[in-house]
Amino acid sequence: MKVKGLEILRCDAGWRNYHFLKLTTDEGIVGWSEFDEGFGSPGVGAVIERLAGRVVGQPVSDHERIYTELYCFTRPAAGGVVAEGLGAIENALLDAKAKALGVPCHVLLGGKVRNRIRVYWSHCATWRINHPTLYKPAITSLDGVKAIGAEVRDKGFSALKTNIFIYDSGAPRGWRPGFGVPFMPELNVDKQVLRNLRAHLEAIRDGAGPDVDLLLDLNFNAKTEGYLKILRAIADIEMFWVEIDSYSPAALAHIRRQSPHPISSCETLLGLREFLPYLREQSMDVAIVDAVWNGVWQSMKIAAAADSHEVNIAPHNFYGHLATMMNAHFAAAAPNLRIMEVDIDRLPWDEEVFTVVPQFEDGHLVLPDTPGWGTEPDEEAIRAHPAESRGGSAALPSALSSGRAMPRGERLRGGSRPPSRPFRAGPSDGAARRGHATGASGPCRPGH
Repeated sequence: MKVKGLEILRCDAGWRNYHFLKLTTDEGIVGWSEFDEGFGSPGVGAVIERLAGRVVGQPVSDHERIYTELYCFTRPAAGGVVAEGLGAIENALLDAKAKALGVPCHVLLGGKVRNRIRVYWSHCATWRINHPTLYKPAITSLDGVKAIGAEVRDKGFSALKTNIFIYDSGAPRGWRPGFGVPFMPELNVDKQVLRNLRAHLEAIRDGAGPDVDLLLDLNFNAKTEGYLKILRAIADIEMFWVEIDSYSPAALAHIRRQSPHPISSCETLLGLREFLPYLREQSMDVAIVDAVWNGVWQSMKIAAAADSHEVNIAPHNFYGHLATMMNAHFAAAAPNLRIMEVDIDRLPWDEEVFTVVPQFEDGHLVLPDTPGWGTEPDEEAIRAHPAESRGGSAALPSALSSGRAMPRGERLRGGSRPPSRPFRAGPSDGAARRGHATGASGPCRPGH
């Protein structure tokens, strides 16, 4: 079974877009993956488009060789959106391969070690504060924070994760200077931030009660001094973990050694090489792995490396339902799982966009046993919710960014499309491109 073509589809997801890769085969089997361009990653779709010709015509079963060949070709600019494009291709290949074999994807990963995966309710209060028109009921005060804490408990979830908010001038507002809101590139943490964070955590703990685990995500919103100030300010509040992003493994290890709480990190790292310095430094208690970005097969390598350093992993997962199912298979097969992230607050049309939605019991995701990832995007529903021009999709051609079915000649079948004529490339064209990229009989050499 060989790859026949690749196609990108997008649809509206409220404050962002959902992004899907559809991989067709010469036997009629379709593989799917979800990727993202809204979390600092504009251009992943362009990477997939440019690499498509090196995938068309190749055996679906050879996903590791295909990944390695694509890595060779892109080695001078490895990482970043290039790595995310490779991850999307790998994940679509895994789905098609599993469907061809009639097995769930976790079988390809060595088999499941658990049937249910403990999850935490991510962005708890966050979505209802930041996007009040999309996620109901809107939270406008600490009373609303307390109420959602109780909702987590009442719906049977045993853990929640939240963020930092400021309440001093009326309605709460997010504090995330690492992402420019507010624009404070110095990333200093003052007493106002500490005071408001404590009030927020105390309210959500009051609502959730003592038996729900509380997680806090600090992202890239401080530097070493600021993270230590926050940790000291909340030392007396019981925390499952505090999540910190840092470019320095040594700085993060310094923070961890002084922290009263477990530290999680690494959700933005790409490839095993980027994880190794953090593992060697013992920088975190839990390594967060983004299998949507890295590819699930590559993520199993990262999980194994973490296990060898006595570190458990947690999938990074705040996308659509397809990504949740992809992460579920990863979480089911990785022996050293700590917990899995999932967004419980959803858009009204999320259930329309996917053929199957995740099922939860007592705070656990129930792993499906259907072939592949266990769900697919619904193309008719995607067309009913055309993508908006936001984030990384704004500059893409309208047919690509809208999620509309593209004319046959314009589908991604081998590379970039010259503006003067529709792009067309079949398996033979893909083989020719691969031969040029690899030197056919020699080692991989990137072009100039």
